[in-house]
Amino acid sequence: MLDCSGVSISSVPEGTAVFARVPLLEVSGPLAVVQLLETSLLCLVNYASLVCSNAARFRLAAGSKLKLMELGLRRAQGPDGGLSASRYSHIGGFDTTSNVMAGRLFGVPVSGTMAHSYVTSFSSLEEVWPRVMMPSGGGEKVDFVTLTIGWLRRVCDLLGVKAENVHEGELAAFLSFGVAYPQNFLPVIDTYSVKRSGLPCFCAVALALCELDYQPVGVRLDSGDLCQLSVEVRSVFAECSNHFGVEKFLSLIIIGSNGLSEQSLCDLNAKSEIDMMGVGTHLVTCTHQPSLGCVYKLVEVSGQPKMKFSEDSEKTTLPGSKNVYRLLDSEGHPFLDLLCLSDEPPPAVGQSLQCYLLKHGNTSYCVTPHQVSSLRQNVFSSGQITLPLSSVAESRARAQNSILSLHPRHKCLKQPDTYVVAMSEKLYLLLCDVKAKNSTAGNFLCKQEGL
Repeated sequence: MLDCSGVSISSVPEGTAVFARVPLLEVSGPLAVVQLLETSLLCLVNYASLVCSNAARFRLAAGSKLKLMELGLRRAQGPDGGLSASRYSHIGGFDTTSNVMAGRLFGVPVSGTMAHSYVTSFSSLEEVWPRVMMPSGGGEKVDFVTLTIGWLRRVCDLLGVKAENVHEGELAAFLSFGVAYPQNFLPVIDTYSVKRSGLPCFCAVALALCELDYQPVGVRLDSGDLCQLSVEVRSVFAECSNHFGVEKFLSLIIIGSNGLSEQSLCDLNAKSEIDMMGVGTHLVTCTHQPSLGCVYKLVEVSGQPKMKFSEDSEKTTLPGSKNVYRLLDSEGHPFLDLLCLSDEPPPAVGQSLQCYLLKHGNTSYCVTPHQVSSLRQNVFSSGQITLPLSSVAESRARAQNSILSLHPRHKCLKQPDTYVVAMSEKLYLLLCDVKAKNSTAGNFLCKQEGL
């Protein structure tokens, strides 16, 4: 068993938007022990941060009104990856998940629709059982199959659909599902043909449910031109509502799925009549960036600052134990994250300070913050958790508020402005000192030769 009684950890709170080169965690303790924690901590942080960030990008692409459903369990990297994806997709901005276990463990709202295999498992109306159901307000049971067939004839006449083109098995599947879940009727309607069968069948069953005072939910489209189909489906809902006098049809929702990416989501959001998008593969596998390159580097030993040097400036680390502060402008938008040595006082509101940009060497920069917030919290000390763990709901609220506070120019999905990360003057001077000492580190050989 690994003894972590001497380990302390400070961390950025889960759900906080963080930018490149800002340390997420600082781990202190016996060198051998904290070195053994490296792989576990990186494993826990990397994928969680990656999929949460990916989910946040999907949320930005979708806008605030469109609902997002996570459907990635079948495409995720194993059960653990699937469960993590459901949790962190919700924190990143997705509204619901199809992963029932995530709902049970984390309280993520669970939603789903009918599977294509359920539809294709039915062949005839003789398989519908039971055939009768009671109205929502009680009373005598009604032959639901006969009632729906009557509505189907009227729907086909209204839409100009040939009744012989309606797939009997699809109607049987919808009927069976409607009897079992009259308040949650939301079938997938593209198993055979949306226009010739799926949509007429849905409308017939939904109208029968409405007659019995139930509220059907809507439909899912999983193939074809989702944008065009959604417009046509919405038009049919309006036509049925107007022709049959059923106002409940105006509140029906349309869900779209089928390999949606960030770009296709942007396109659909602008033109379609879809109320909720179901995203799976491109969300949980993070297609555009399959891994996150967080690293775990030594910055101090026995009070002596340490850093990793590299010919690649992106891989060079900063020495010393640090605190991180977020500086906000007069409108409440973050505009700079400041890395300071841990023994420095925090930046003062309304006072000008000099800092040095990480990406521009010795370029100094003067700023005056209107608000200052610390990004670090002590979460683990002497083998004990020192702050209560955030619930998924708390982390989600923090994430959405954190993203909302960012200036729009930093939230552009294409070519956003680079967010500024800088170091304090004291940290900059320490960096220069460590670099200078490193440049003469080989002098001991010359000294030995001079003996």
